[in-house]
Amino acid sequence: MPLSRLRLIPPSWLLLWFAVAVFAIFQNGPMPLYSTRTLAVAWEMWDQHQFLVPHINGHPYSHKVPLLFWLIHAGWAVFGVNDVWPRLLQVMIGAGWLAAAAALAQRVFPLRPTAARMTPWFLIALAYPFLFGLQIMYEVLLALTVALTLCALCGRPRWGWFAVALGAGLMTKGPVMLLHVIFPFLLGPWWSEHARVDRRGWYLRGALAFAGGIAILLAWALPAGFAGGEAYRNELFFMQTAGRVVDSFDHARPLWWYLPMLAVLLFPWIGWPRLWRAALTFARPLGDSERFLIAWLLPTFGVFCLVSGKQVYYLLPLLPGAAMALACVLARQQARGAGTGRRWSAWPLALAVFAFALMLALLPAWLASGHLHSHWLHDAARLSAWFAVGFAALGLLLLLPGEGEGELHRIAGTSLLGVALAQALFAHALFHNFDLDPAAALLARAQAESRPIANVGQYEGQFHFRARLRGGIDEIRIGQIGEWTQAHPDGVIVRYPSKLDPRALRYALLIQPFRSRWLEVWSAPTLAAVEAGQTPAEPAQRTALYPPDYWRYGKPVERDEDSIPD
Repeated sequence: MPLSRLRLIPPSWLLLWFAVAVFAIFQNGPMPLYSTRTLAVAWEMWDQHQFLVPHINGHPYSHKVPLLFWLIHAGWAVFGVNDVWPRLLQVMIGAGWLAAAAALAQRVFPLRPTAARMTPWFLIALAYPFLFGLQIMYEVLLALTVALTLCALCGRPRWGWFAVALGAGLMTKGPVMLLHVIFPFLLGPWWSEHARVDRRGWYLRGALAFAGGIAILLAWALPAGFAGGEAYRNELFFMQTAGRVVDSFDHARPLWWYLPMLAVLLFPWIGWPRLWRAALTFARPLGDSERFLIAWLLPTFGVFCLVSGKQVYYLLPLLPGAAMALACVLARQQARGAGTGRRWSAWPLALAVFAFALMLALLPAWLASGHLHSHWLHDAARLSAWFAVGFAALGLLLLLPGEGEGELHRIAGTSLLGVALAQALFAHALFHNFDLDPAAALLARAQAESRPIANVGQYEGQFHFRARLRGGIDEIRIGQIGEWTQAHPDGVIVRYPSKLDPRALRYALLIQPFRSRWLEVWSAPTLAAVEAGQTPAEPAQRTALYPPDYWRYGKPVERDEDSIPD
């Protein structure tokens, strides 16, 4: 086969990841509140033909910039409004991120093809980015643009592409994109031969490229700021960046919070002894490749630790660098011929998988003993024994003898399949706690009857796309139910109690589990009467969705308090 045709065939790691990701993302519907909120914003922009300023629940949405929404709109323009295209788009973005990371590794390790070849295998095995990548969210697209920007910076710099990729990142999640790429640029002479040879040209052309990327953002932000109004403009240009950096109004965490999260991000590789041995025996000198990784990862991670607002997925764009670092230490160990003779070095991972399989197999018996009361465990127990067989098989796969890159491939493939299997267990046993389709269908009927809708507590757009709602949902507090009902006597109200009121079983329009709470939809006059201690006129004609196994000991199981994330 000609070489030109060979290059058109995707590598095996990418084909494997893509097939597993497509399988996994269609196991269940969009997840609240992340995916449903993204789809709600895209839907409102589409429905209102307002493509400049994102909107949610009828108000300008300053938290995000619009590139992901525009990509969703592009598919809807061809295929119509649906939730299949956004999910396929998310998988394609993830595949693009992996391909860009592999290309970046080739540019970072031009003289170490083994490290470059290992990098994507380390990356596809990581459990957290795979599972988070099933959310219709912005971070994977941001990670893709970061990898593309650094690809343009490494080797011989291509400043035009650098500016375009930087602008795409800024249009994905705003100025945080600059934080991901600024340190490799500033420290360029330390790791780049091109920067050392032409230091003045490096900084001059780089400054122009940064200006070009920022100009792409401003080309949207300036007209959007004026179109969205003063409040939107102030939040867009100040609050959404400064508010998180200085004194976070969202996700405030202590300085050290990211350190234990590294174990989550680097699972399963933290359990591979061979990798630990390679890291502990890593010897200097440092080449330009290692210096690039240090210049990128350490200062960027340090600044993220200093930033007040923290979430695990904020570090997603750094994971290709972490995968390259792991590949580098393993490749250097392999080049020395050290540690390659151990043919069962994955045994700790196998033991962990066997322990998880045993726990799943024993879960029904533990629940039958009456000592476990979590509704999550009760739900999982319905299918846990079947999934225990699958995890036991994966554990046996990890115990097969092997060495060198073959062992790396086997661990990566097993991890990927294991994560997909865990996600399938969630989808078939637990997702009904997140499935808002029944409530969305009822609210769609209420909208068709021109009945106003209120939500007790903060509304995050979770019904807008699924119900194809037009117009806003009112946000009210418990104490405002009577007042809202007087103004909207034909309205419906959604609320989320931690424990069902027995009267809800008789009078609510709909009851369904939602996360660790319940979701109830009421006719407004009925709920107002119940809250006032009165007896409603007659029971509601309702659809009650409460699985029988939620009732134990003669009463509904109380679900733990659970805050709804932003």
